[in-house]
Amino acid sequence: MPTIEEARDYYPADDAVHGFSHILRVYRLCERIGKQEKADLTILRAAALLHDVEGDVDVREDHHLAAARFAEETLKKEGWEDEAISAVVHCIRAHRFRDDFDKPLSIEAQVLFDADKIDAIGAVGVARAVAYAVRAGMDVYAPPSDHYLSTGELAPGESQTVAHEYLFKLRHIKDRMFTVTGRSLAAKRHELMVLFFEGWLDEIGDYS
Repeated sequence: MPTIEEARDYYPADDAVHGFSHILRVYRLCERIGKQEKADLTILRAAALLHDVEGDVDVREDHHLAAARFAEETLKKEGWEDEAISAVVHCIRAHRFRDDFDKPLSIEAQVLFDADKIDAIGAVGVARAVAYAVRAGMDVYAPPSDHYLSTGELAPGESQTVAHEYLFKLRHIKDRMFTVTGRSLAAKRHELMVLFFEGWLDEIGDYS
């Protein structure tokens, strides 16, 4: 299995959203949750280290598939058994919030899903949401339109920004947890995040 230091080289040093700092936090969360949920930590550690490797894929929508292919190739070179490789690949393919095609069926896949999503909420999650908006060239402080607030759909010409990401995704993450431990950890971070974004929405609304 790739070591933590080897995995560091798989990720860009300048990515504050899906870079190695995210990988390391998810890795530690997987260990914490996995021990409580009696998961296979060997499978889980490999999946955590490799779950966001993009390789030569440029579109973020496909990053979980690219990472799964990379993991399969890497672990084959490491001499892993096919069954173990399949277990890691399933974890990676099933970890994406917006893709319901591969659902996390194994306890290891459920732990990785929970750990990855927990890192998207709380104080760290707020920082990552802002960092993503900056990297994507979004108007960070753009408030959601009345149309979006009432329908959940973007108005013509409206772009999805930090506030939209909170309303569309981040505030729902705690309800998507699969494990008991994940739900407990997510609940604490959810409270902190909601407090922040309530203030955020009030403040940007004052100047819209």
